[in-house]
Amino acid sequence: MTQDLSTYQACTDWLFARFPAYQQLGASAYKPGLERVEHLLSALQIQVQSIPSIHIAGTNGKGSTSAYIASILTEQSFKVGLFTSPHIYDFSERIRINGSCIEQDFVIAFCQKIKANFTDLDASFFELTFAMALAYFEAQNCDFIIIETGLGGRLDATNILQPKLSVITNISLDHQEFLGNNLPAIAAEKAGIIKSNTPVLIGEKQPETLDVFQTSAETLNAQIYFSEDFDFPSSYFENFSGYQFKNLRTAFAALKILQIQVDPSMISRGLRHLKKNTGLFGRFEKIHENPLVLADVSHNIDGIKATLPMIKQQLQGKLFILYGAAKDKDAAEILALFPDNATLAACTFSNPRSKTIVDWQSLGVNEIYTDVNMAIKEIMAQMHQNDLLWITGSFFLIADLEKESDF
Repeated sequence: MTQDLSTYQACTDWLFARFPAYQQLGASAYKPGLERVEHLLSALQIQVQSIPSIHIAGTNGKGSTSAYIASILTEQSFKVGLFTSPHIYDFSERIRINGSCIEQDFVIAFCQKIKANFTDLDASFFELTFAMALAYFEAQNCDFIIIETGLGGRLDATNILQPKLSVITNISLDHQEFLGNNLPAIAAEKAGIIKSNTPVLIGEKQPETLDVFQTSAETLNAQIYFSEDFDFPSSYFENFSGYQFKNLRTAFAALKILQIQVDPSMISRGLRHLKKNTGLFGRFEKIHENPLVLADVSHNIDGIKATLPMIKQQLQGKLFILYGAAKDKDAAEILALFPDNATLAACTFSNPRSKTIVDWQSLGVNEIYTDVNMAIKEIMAQMHQNDLLWITGSFFLIADLEKESDF
C-alpha cells in the first residue's frame, strides 16, 4: 500500500517512521560519516560551496549562540536561515527563516520528492532534515544561514559545509560513547569542523582543549580566535550572566570576525526579540512568577554546574527541583550536584528514551511523577511565594510542557 504524503502530519510521521531519528531512538539512530549526505545533496543539486553559512558546534550553548547571532542579524534586516535540533513541540521548529518555521507545503513537496526519487535512500532522520533545511534556505535566498551541528563535528552531517566561520562554543563530557571519554578526545571530534583557510572562533578557552584547537587551526591555516579576547560594552550584557553571558559574548565575537557592522540598537532589539526571531525556548525560561518557576534544558554535568549559580542567585526561599533524564544519561552524577537542602522530584516524559519509574527508584529518588504539568501543579501547591521550582534535565521533559499552561 502506497503511503499518502499529501498532508504535513503524514509527512512528519513518515520521516520519523522511515528514517532513524536520534531524538526517538538514541544511539541506535546515530549514523556518523558524510558519504550519505554528500550523495543526497548532490542528487538534490544543492551547492554547499556557495551557501553563506556560520557553522556552530560545542557541547553546550550551540542553540543559544546560534539564536543570538540569528536574532541580531534578523534585526539588521538580513534574511537569516536557522537550523537547530532537537525540536520541542513541532518538527518545523528545526528550520526557520527570521523566526518563521518552514512552510508546511515545502515539507510536503520535499518529502514527496524524496519518496518518489530515492526509494533505497539509506539516510538518517537528521541527514534528511539537514538536506531539507539547505534546500529551503537556498529556495528562499537567505543572506546567512546559521547551522548547528547535531552530534560531534568531524563526522556530523552538517560538516559538509564550507562556512564563512566555524564556531566551537565549549567542550565538556557528553555523548562519550560516540565522541571519546576525555575532553581532548571530544575536542578533537568538535575540531573536525575547522576548515582550511576559514576562521574559527572558540567560545571558551579551556586548558585541556587549547592545544587541540590550536594544532588543528595551524595545520589547516585557519585563523583562530577566542571570544574572551574580545571586548564589548558592558551595556550589551545587561540581564545576562553565567553561561548565557559566555554564549552572548561568543555571538558578538562571531559578528565582529565576520566584519558585520551591527547597529547597537539592533543588538538590543535582537536580544529583546530573541524568542520571536528564533523560537529559542527552555534556556532559564521563566514560566511562572510568585512562586518562580524556571524551565531549563541543561542536561549534562557542565550544563547543570553552569546553571546552579544562576539558580542560587535567583533563590530567595526554598529550592524545589523537578528532574528528568534520558536512559543513556548518568543521572547519578547530576543528582549528586543538586543542593542537599533542595526538595527533589523526578519526572518521566513521553519520549520513549525516558528513564522509567524503576530507573528513578534504583537511583534512590522517592518522589516520582509521570506528567510534568501535573507535577508542576502539585509542587507549586507546596511552595511559598518566594520559593523557586527549577525544571531541568532534558529537552524531552520541557517538550511535555503544555504550550499555554496557566499553572
